[in-house]
Amino acid sequence: MTDNASGGERADRSVPLPPASLRLTVDRGALDSNWRALDALSGSAKAGAAVKADAYGLGAATCVPVLRDAGCETFFVAHWSEVAGVIAHVPPQQVAVLHGVLNEAECAYARAVGAVPVINSLEQAERWSASGGRRCHLMVDTGINRLGIAASEANDAAIAALDIDILMSHLASADEADSAMNPRQLAAFRGVLGAIPHRRASLANSAGIALGADYAFNLTRPGLALYGGVPRPELAAAIRPVAQVQAAILQTRALAAGESVGYNATFTAPAPMRVATVSMGYADGFLRARGPGNDFSHHGRRLPILGKVSMDMVVIDLTAAHDLAAGDWVDVPWNIGDAAQQTGLSPYEMLTVIGGRLRRG
Repeated sequence: MTDNASGGERADRSVPLPPASLRLTVDRGALDSNWRALDALSGSAKAGAAVKADAYGLGAATCVPVLRDAGCETFFVAHWSEVAGVIAHVPPQQVAVLHGVLNEAECAYARAVGAVPVINSLEQAERWSASGGRRCHLMVDTGINRLGIAASEANDAAIAALDIDILMSHLASADEADSAMNPRQLAAFRGVLGAIPHRRASLANSAGIALGADYAFNLTRPGLALYGGVPRPELAAAIRPVAQVQAAILQTRALAAGESVGYNATFTAPAPMRVATVSMGYADGFLRARGPGNDFSHHGRRLPILGKVSMDMVVIDLTAAHDLAAGDWVDVPWNIGDAAQQTGLSPYEMLTVIGGRLRRG
């Protein structure tokens, strides 16, 4: 078949794609270990798993089966559009949708697929009951002022009509051990437990697990720590890195002293030097917002970034690795537990901004 616009043949979809120039490796053993460690640290409570945002950018299809096989039985997503990718691997009744039901269409979808909404307001409670009701979860706001009913609404008839499995709230400052918000939110949460019938209670996120047994209740909801983030130093010994990113060198070149690199010529070679252009950029989640301490590497050899990150490319210094050539792979700094790499980006951003080309690589 001929493409009249170009005169060439259309791409044959049966021809396999060539090898990618990007690699995202998920250490399944580390993910399994992290969930088991967080489950153990939860004491008598059971650890669930936040798998929203495509398992924090690492791929629900990869991560959910690992978490399931490790023993996880409760999975949290944000949007209804995320449900299908998770229930392909676990029973739908184990999936909770944090944004709740905003309209009748979402109620109908929830009832059809079996995933469970987290009710966040009296309006959502009324909408869910009017659609026929069924098991749900309920978020109570205890101070983060984001989603959830107010404590003063606990005795409302719309709440009394719900069949609530998990009664939950969310900690605002669990990553700060000395924050006065933590005990204040704990007290507020305890204050509504007796007023709202429920089967299970849940307050602690990843950092909240480190606050101890008082915050664990029946179910904890780790997210970041599952994927290698360390929101509290108490968790550092238990958490292993999960994601490794590599990129291929596209081209090498020799710079003369005085030549510049990249947009706005922000780097000028002080002497003759060899550099490489790497297949990695902000379209892949490697953003300009990253600060110092983001050197690429190859077998322990540091390869500093030169100039600005581009949409699809980064230029690196090959002074420490003169042997590298086009087609060789270098390690991209993506250790979200390394504070030196978090200048300008939080570990959450480092994971969730991972681009589609990397996930498909």
